[in-house]
Amino acid sequence: MALKFLSLASGSSGNCYFLGANDYGILLDAGIHFRTLKKGLKDHRIALEQILGVFITHDHIDHIKSVGSLGEKQNIPIYATQLVHAGINSNRFIEKKLHTSCRIIEKEQAVAIRDFTITAFAVPHDASDCVGYSIQYQQQTCVLATDVGHIDATVAKYLRMANHLILETNYDKEMLLSGHYPPFLKTRIMNGTGHLCNTEAAEFLAANYDGRLKNIWLCHLSKDNNRPELACQSVEQAFIQRGIRMDDIRLAALQRTTPSELFVLD
Repeated sequence: MALKFLSLASGSSGNCYFLGANDYGILLDAGIHFRTLKKGLKDHRIALEQILGVFITHDHIDHIKSVGSLGEKQNIPIYATQLVHAGINSNRFIEKKLHTSCRIIEKEQAVAIRDFTITAFAVPHDASDCVGYSIQYQQQTCVLATDVGHIDATVAKYLRMANHLILETNYDKEMLLSGHYPPFLKTRIMNGTGHLCNTEAAEFLAANYDGRLKNIWLCHLSKDNNRPELACQSVEQAFIQRGIRMDDIRLAALQRTTPSELFVLD
């Protein structure tokens, strides 16, 4: 069965991604309103009953907005580390706290759901805790790394495993520095536990390309400090500088507030 990927939203207003086979799948983050999430899935003929679990990266509201509805009302298991679960249930914006739907996972300890093997790994970000996810399905590996302060050794290890990669390119450094954000916020974004810039992501991808990477989706782009064409251009230029052709790589920047097409991965 083919692996399918759908981005429902990707940005500071909300983040949610679907990864699945023909008749089941999982969600990665749930940071949009429940009705929007449900409609986005339905529009691509994906029923909520097909969702076997929701895997949360961290407890910022743009990643957890609908966890209560999914977990406690729809009885879908919500997977996260213990610290992330604690952060969810202490978040004042989450009205429906998690109880029966709560599933505790450990970093770098795999969880099996049907044909998926899902492994969380540590990501540097200024939340209670933050992880990325590596999802193995048959002979394919899909990796999500969002809200990445910088690419450390652990993040790099998992990024290199990917055939299909969803990687943050939050900001263009020149746009951020010359923009209207106050100094403390610019510092927070760039200090190594905030967000990942176009240049660092692009240079890592080009320096570590070994032929196995088939899809690159750039995610969590800033509304004020980045543009989709600029993020993609950064990656393309980094590959060109190393003499690498991108003929066999699909590269796209995910939209902040609207769903992507449903990608079929092979």
